[in-house]
Amino acid sequence: MCGRYASARDKHQLLEEFQVEQDADPEKELGADYNVAPTKNVYAVLSRVPKDAERAVRQLRVVKWGLVPAWAKDPSVGSRMINARAETLAEKPSYRQAFAKRRCLLPADGYYEWMPVEGDKKKKQPYFIHPSDGGVLAMAGLYEFWKDPNRADDDPLKWLVTCTVITTDAEDELGRIHDRMPMMIERERWGEWLDPKVTDTEQAQRLLVPAQPGRLTAHPVSTDVNNVRNNGPGLVEPLPEEGGSALF
Repeated sequence: MCGRYASARDKHQLLEEFQVEQDADPEKELGADYNVAPTKNVYAVLSRVPKDAERAVRQLRVVKWGLVPAWAKDPSVGSRMINARAETLAEKPSYRQAFAKRRCLLPADGYYEWMPVEGDKKKKQPYFIHPSDGGVLAMAGLYEFWKDPNRADDDPLKWLVTCTVITTDAEDELGRIHDRMPMMIERERWGEWLDPKVTDTEQAQRLLVPAQPGRLTAHPVSTDVNNVRNNGPGLVEPLPEEGGSALF
C-alpha cells in the first residue's frame, strides 16, 4: 500500500511541470509536506471539460486524500479508501466509475514504506522511495465529488473532492521492502491517462504500466517519519552509514 508520501514542490513548479492550463483553486496553496498522510489535502492534476467548452482543460486542484464515492452516506469512509488496487479497478463499485471518467495524477517527490528488521519482528525500518533521476513521481490516482446533503447549495463546503492512489505489485528490488507500490504514469502517457474522453476501462487499463526496474531507488530514513506530526526535509534524508545503508 501507499500510506505516506512527500510532496515538497510548490504550486508554481507543479503548474509548469504538468503543463497545467487552469489553477482550479487559486486561493489555496499547500506548503511543502514531507509527511503526507491520509485525510490531508494534496495536489491533484486532472482534466475536465468546462461548461459550454469543447475540449478538456488540464487543471491543478486541491483534494483530500481518501476517496469518498458519490453514493457514500458518510464521508468518513474515505479514511479507508486511500489506495485502489490496479488489478480490480474496473470491478470494484467504489472505483469503477472513477476509473472510467475521473482519473488524475498525484504529484510526489517519493513515498515511504516500512521493512521488517531482521531478528526483531516488532521493529520496522522506514525507507524513502523516489525517482532515481530526482524528477517528479506522478502517481496514478482517481478522484471523486461528494455532495454533502446537510449543507446549503451556496455553501462553499457543499462539495468534497477526494482522491485515492492506485497501487500495483512492486518490482523485484522494491518488493524486498513491501510487495505493493504506487502506480507511476510516465510523462508520455499523462495526456491519455487524464483524458476524460477515454472512458473505455480496457484502454485505461493498458496505460497502467509498472515502473521499469531501476526507475526508482530507495534509502533508509529516520523513524521520525512514523509520527505524522513530524515534518521537514530531514525526513527524506538518508540515514548515516552506521545507521543503515541504501538498499540498492
